[in-house]
Amino acid sequence: MLYIFKLTSDQEGIKKTKNKIKAHLLELRLYKDDFRTSFKAQGKIILSNLKYMKYSLKPLLVMIIPIILILIHSNFWFGYDSLETEEQALLKIILSEEYIPQEFDVQIKTPDSIKIETPPLRINEKNEIDWRFSALKKGVHELQIQAGGNSISKPVSVEQKPLSQISPVKKRKGFLNHLLYPAEKPINNNSPIKSVEITYPSSGLYLLGIKIHWIIAFFVLSIIFGFSLKGLFGVEI
Repeated sequence: MLYIFKLTSDQEGIKKTKNKIKAHLLELRLYKDDFRTSFKAQGKIILSNLKYMKYSLKPLLVMIIPIILILIHSNFWFGYDSLETEEQALLKIILSEEYIPQEFDVQIKTPDSIKIETPPLRINEKNEIDWRFSALKKGVHELQIQAGGNSISKPVSVEQKPLSQISPVKKRKGFLNHLLYPAEKPINNNSPIKSVEITYPSSGLYLLGIKIHWIIAFFVLSIIFGFSLKGLFGVEI
C-alpha cells in the first residue's frame, strides 16, 4: 500500500501542504493572544487539510480495489472459528424461486462423524430448508446434498487449528459470487440449490480482555506499519 501510495500521489504537493499545516500550527501557538491572527491561522489549517485530502484521494481510490480483495480473502482465515466437537450448528439451503420446497425433495448424506439432530425445517417464504447438526469428532467432514439429480459437497470444519481457512457459504457460479466467495468450488447454475451455508461462530481478537473484529486490527496495524516504514520506502503520507 505504501508503494502504491508513492506511485499514485503528488509527493511534493503532500510535503508542501504538510509543512504549511505545521507552520500554521506554530502560528497558532505564537499568536495565541491575538484573536484575529489565530482565527486566520485556523482557517488556513482547514484549507490546507482539504488540500491534503485532495492529494490523498487518488491513491486511496487506486488502493481500495486490492484492499477489498485482501479483506475478502482474509475473512475466510480470520473471520470464523471452526466448530467444537458436539457443538450444534445449522445447515441452511436456499432453493431457486421456481422450486416449491414442499414439493421438492432435498436429501442430506452425512458421514458417521456428523449427526443430523432435527428433521428439515422448511421456510416457504424464503425457499429455505434448515437442519441442525453436530460433529462427533474433529477434522474436516464432507456433507453430501442431493437435489434435482445434482450432488453438492460442503465441508464441515471441526476443531481446526488457528488460521485455518473456513468457508461458511457456497454459492452458484457468477462473477460476483466468485469474487465474494472464492474459497470453494461454486454450485452449478443448473442446480435447484442457490446456496448452502453452515453457521460457524464468528472469530475475533482479544485486546485487554475485549473482543475486537479482525478488520479493526487490520486497519490499526496497517496505519502503525505504514507510518513506521514510510521512511524505508521514501513515502510522504
